[in-house]
Amino acid sequence: MATLKCPKCDAVDAVRNGIVNQRQRFRCKKCSYNFTVGKVGKGISTYYVIKALQLYIEGVSFREIERLLGISHVSVMNWVRKYQIKIPENNTYHPTYKILNHRELVEFYSDRKNTEGAGMIVTELGDKFMLIKWERFKE
Repeated sequence: MATLKCPKCDAVDAVRNGIVNQRQRFRCKKCSYNFTVGKVGKGISTYYVIKALQLYIEGVSFREIERLLGISHVSVMNWVRKYQIKIPENNTYHPTYKILNHRELVEFYSDRKNTEGAGMIVTELGDKFMLIKWERFKE
């Protein structure tokens, strides 16, 4: 069975190593990792992974990301760990966000006062838009 790819080290040298839950188990000769083939998982679109990581970098908490995107906060924590994402420390800016539909976003930008004095970013969240605005902490 040299055509299987180890999910841990990507080596292609694996041998049969028993049956678990009526599925053939294999062992990688290189790293001794045991695995089965054909694992069926939920599979989350890379779109949501990228959005979750963007929101994390912008200062949105794991639980808030869960509520916004409908993805488990544990999954978001695992992605942050997997991709080694770091947010800047000692940040003097505090992000606030609003979820707006297209009409509300147009109304927001039509008022000149809303676009002055702070940085902001707009990102798409399905059929809605998230507006993130940074304001300085009062010292």
